[in-house]
Amino acid sequence: MTIKERITEDMKNAMRAHDTARLSALRLLLAAIKQREVDDRVQATDELVTGVIGKLIKQRRDSVKQYSDAGRDDLAQKEQFEIDVLSAYMPAQMSDDEIKAIVTAAIAETGATGMAGMGKVMGVVKGKCAGKADMGRVSALVKAALSA
Repeated sequence: MTIKERITEDMKNAMRAHDTARLSALRLLLAAIKQREVDDRVQATDELVTGVIGKLIKQRRDSVKQYSDAGRDDLAQKEQFEIDVLSAYMPAQMSDDEIKAIVTAAIAETGATGMAGMGKVMGVVKGKCAGKADMGRVSALVKAALSA
C-alpha cells in the first residue's frame, strides 16, 4: 500500500469517527499532494508524497514558532497537532550518529575542506538523507564537520 493510499484510508476512518481535526489535516495533505500531481503532471510516488509532507511539516513548525512568539498558544497547539498527524506518514528519522557517518563519508568522497566545500558535501548528503532527516539539522552537522 502506497503512502497516498494509506492517507486516503486514514481520511475515511477519520470521517467515520467524526474526528474533525484529523480529517482537516488529512484533507489538507491530500489537497497538497493532488496540487503537486497537477503542477508536475505526474502520478504521486512515495518519494513525491514524502517531499510534500516534509514541506508541510516545515511550514507548520515555522507557524508554531510564530504563534508561540505572538502568545497565540491555541493556534500553536493546532499547528502542532497537524505536525503530529503528518509525521506519522514520514519514514523513520535518522539519528545524529547516522547523519554524521554520511557527512564524514561525503566529505571524504568530495575531498571538501572548509566552508567553501559545503555545497558539494550537501549535494551528496541531501540525496542520502532526503525525507529521513531534517535538512536544517543536516546542514548544521555539515557546517560543524567542515569547521572542525
